[in-house]
Amino acid sequence: MESGSWQGIRADPPSLIRLHMQARTLNLELSRISRSVLSGQNSSRFRGRGMDYSESRYYQPGDDVRTIDWRVTARTGQTHTKVYIEERERPVFIVAHFSQSLFFGTRESFKSVLAARAAALLSWTAVLGGDRLGGILIVNNRPINLKPESGRRGAMAMIRNLSGATATPPESDEAGILNKALEHLNTAVHPGSLVFLFGDFYQCDNTTERLLSLICQHNNMALFNLLDPVEVSMPPPGRYAISDFDGRQGPRIINTGHQAVRDRYREICRLRRNRLKQLSWSCRVPVIDLVTGHDLIQTLSSTFGRQGARPL
Repeated sequence: MESGSWQGIRADPPSLIRLHMQARTLNLELSRISRSVLSGQNSSRFRGRGMDYSESRYYQPGDDVRTIDWRVTARTGQTHTKVYIEERERPVFIVAHFSQSLFFGTRESFKSVLAARAAALLSWTAVLGGDRLGGILIVNNRPINLKPESGRRGAMAMIRNLSGATATPPESDEAGILNKALEHLNTAVHPGSLVFLFGDFYQCDNTTERLLSLICQHNNMALFNLLDPVEVSMPPPGRYAISDFDGRQGPRIINTGHQAVRDRYREICRLRRNRLKQLSWSCRVPVIDLVTGHDLIQTLSSTFGRQGARPL
């Protein structure tokens, strides 16, 4: 990242608001993710919008027997079936863990800024599609709960908090804070919701996997894994200067020329990739890599697909 590139260090509200123009062409349907990300022999468990009960009517040949209303049938002596309508406003939850490790980057921006931009894009896409937007942001080891709201009001509440989340990194990461947020989400989320979880998942453990499995039983979910290119592969052998968030401690030197260091680094990266792959398949939830320096719109478009522009 270029020295003095303030835009890549913090995400200011105007830059996140401007993303609503690019969000107009995204299609927020997870059925596309099931085809593009979760490839394999097992079928995905992605669901559409939630369904609300409307009424009961006489059973007709061809109706699904699973929708028979047994109470009305027993009371009237004639077979009735339940009729459902699709929810007009589907709840969409943005969950983002702004851990200490997210405040890092070697290309274009910190991972924290990339997380804010991606979350803002999906937030705008949600409200443009008529969905209600809410979520949980973990900022400085404190969960910020945002109740689902419709329209621009819901988007702006998310934008303000996403921008604030990128302002200052936590001094340290509280153990288990992500799991606490997921426990709260599991009790607050409405069945049939969309849940987008952002982080780099260094704190992911067996409890995380159990909670994600519970949430995914009745909701659609996607994990967005924030990466920097050096977390994918170590840079060529050499001496590299790094600095802290605000540059107060001055540059430090990392030497990547030692083979033992490079081998150990590759092993750490391999174990982390395998852990996320295991999490993806055990929970039947896609993991989408977002890499600093890569085209965010192109990544999200290839994941969700595009559609015609829509008015706000």
